[in-house]
Parts: sequence; structure tokens; C-alpha cells
Amino acid sequence: MTQVDYGTVPASRKATFSIPSILSLAAAIGSFIVDRPGIALMLSIAAAVLGVIGVIVAILPGIRGGILSILAIVMGAIGILTAIIRFIS
Repeated sequence: MTQVDYGTVPASRKATFSIPSILSLAAAIGSFIVDRPGIALMLSIAAAVLGVIGVIVAILPGIRGGILSILAIVMGAIGILTAIIRFIS
């Protein structure tokens, strides 16, 4: 009987968080920490944009961070509103 060698089977890759999802969460948190409303507004907008990119990237297999990105989008929207309120007052 002949034995067939199929070679080594590669180990499955561990799912990782995407860079945009991590950066979006950091930008959203930073928008609440920063004291200047202009910088807070820019960080909030960056959080929302990076969150959308993170959601799109999370569709790929082996990539995590979809819920993290959605959380960052929500936090970015709240950050935009608070930055606008700080501009007004």
C-alpha cells in the first residue's frame, strides 16, 4: 500500500484586531481627554472615519474589531457633539 504525504498543515492564524479599530478607539478616548475643542473635534472626526474603515476591514476573515469600531464610531459622534458644544460656550 502506498502512503501519500500531504505535507505539514499550517496552523490556523489567530484572529487579530485591525489597526484602524485600535486607532479609532484611541482617537475617541483622546477626544474626551483633550482640553482644546478644535483638537477634540479633529480627534472625534478621525475616530469616526477610522471606525468606519475598521468596520470594513473587520469583514475580512481572521480580523477582529468590528464591535470595537462601532463603539468608536458612537464615541466619535458623541465627541463631535461635545466639541461643538464646547465651541459654542
